[in-house]
Amino acid sequence: MDVYNAFLRGDLYEEVYMELPQGFKKQGETKLIYDLGLGDAKPVFTLIDLNKKFSSAEFDRHTRVTGDEVLPDVSKYHRLIGRLIYLTITRPDIAFPVQTFCQFMQEPKKSHWDAAVRVVRYIKQEPGMGIFLSRSNEDSLTYFCDADWASCPNTRRSVTGYLIKFCDSLISWKSKSSIQC
Repeated sequence: MDVYNAFLRGDLYEEVYMELPQGFKKQGETKLIYDLGLGDAKPVFTLIDLNKKFSSAEFDRHTRVTGDEVLPDVSKYHRLIGRLIYLTITRPDIAFPVQTFCQFMQEPKKSHWDAAVRVVRYIKQEPGMGIFLSRSNEDSLTYFCDADWASCPNTRRSVTGYLIKFCDSLISWKSKSSIQC
């Protein structure tokens, strides 16, 4: 019995009306953007402010820095970061800031929340952007690597990242701290 092909190849003579299943939205109405109330917000063109350094709440207590309060409800932050982690599968451009935000899951501060929301506003600029695998007769493997020595303000550890392309298609990437900040 060939059920799948029978329906795909059959002729249709009636008009068919369909609705999106519950939980799905039309293209351009990203679950994420509208759930945060950023439907009318202006998009940003950079992921993080230039030279922005994040510190943990523990580091702030140790150095007696005030003014950046710990979030009272961490579940909203956890949910947002979880959704951004899922998005990194097709949006490697947001991988580094998302990985950075994951380091503050125990005690996220208002600055971490604001920076994560900025990433969503960056996504709003081009919500349909993702990984494109191109077709090419060329066989070339390209590797890029970068490191930032002692960039973590908490531990002074280095941050490294790499990406590997086959022809014009991204096939592997990673951005990480040598040891988490």
